[in-house]
Amino acid sequence: MKWLTQLFSGEPKEQNTNMKKYLIVGLGNIGAEYVNTRHNIGFKVVDFVAQQQGLSFETAKLGAIAEYSVKGRKLILLKPNTYMNLSGKAVHYWMEKENIPKENVLVITDDLNLPFGTIRIKGKGSDGGHNGLKNIQLLLNSTEYPRFRFGISDQFKKGQQVDYVLGEWNDEEKAKLLERYEVAKQIIESFALAGLNNTMNSFNGK
Repeated sequence: MKWLTQLFSGEPKEQNTNMKKYLIVGLGNIGAEYVNTRHNIGFKVVDFVAQQQGLSFETAKLGAIAEYSVKGRKLILLKPNTYMNLSGKAVHYWMEKENIPKENVLVITDDLNLPFGTIRIKGKGSDGGHNGLKNIQLLLNSTEYPRFRFGISDQFKKGQQVDYVLGEWNDEEKAKLLERYEVAKQIIESFALAGLNNTMNSFNGK
């Protein structure tokens, strides 16, 4: 993992006027009632990254945006304001506006099929029944875009899935989230600096 050590070694920023751009999309719903829900983990991750970088999100077309650079890479953090079911509108717009290819997009979303806090990074795949991913797939006309799934587990009784997903974290989960956010930040920067395959190999299942 020598490459990973080098990524975070604090080397000087690369001077490059043609920076590679990466769109990091945190999925979630806008509105105070959704802020601390499991379904909004994508928002929470990019909020944490922005906070660590001393950034504030600015309202823009179809979402809120924050930007920073790491070693010659420009990372654009996006929180769509379209509500979850229309996330693809914002993703498609910002890909077109910034001329960012699908392979440089990372979509962060919750996943009921993974235990709490478990991380799964993939370069393509189905929507898994997730409405945000479903709309992104529809608008991009493709299932081939990187996604970062964050496990929220499936500890709910039959018929209570919506209440569970739109419910808030329990105390045990809250206590573990900060460490997970730290790992998520490393994943995002590894994706931009080391590429998808190295990031999958280093972080999947962690």
